[in-house]
Amino acid sequence: MKATITSIELKGPFQFFALSARAFSILKQLKSTNYKDFKKRGIWTKHYTMTLWNSEEELKKFSKSGAHLEAMKNTKKIAKEIRTITIDTEVLPSWEEAKRLLENAKVLRF
Repeated sequence: MKATITSIELKGPFQFFALSARAFSILKQLKSTNYKDFKKRGIWTKHYTMTLWNSEEELKKFSKSGAHLEAMKNTKKIAKEIRTITIDTEVLPSWEEAKRLLENAKVLRF
């Protein structure tokens, strides 16, 4: 199985409202898929998600379509940094482990 771990650092606290609006649509899209597990956490300008998938194919199909794709196209409007990493695992890691893994993740800065 594959897990994707992501962090987003917002440009400022008021960007939280834009993030929340997009997240609602993305969660609706996620619930229509065959994902295995999902966790989210965040406060102020730093937010995290973890999603577990049966395969990389399912993960990519989700990330490159619908509300998620639209959010990614507009990320630079609200974020100053995104980190993402995909790992092989049977269960989602702890938040402490996820944050450690993100230290070596792909980084996009805006």
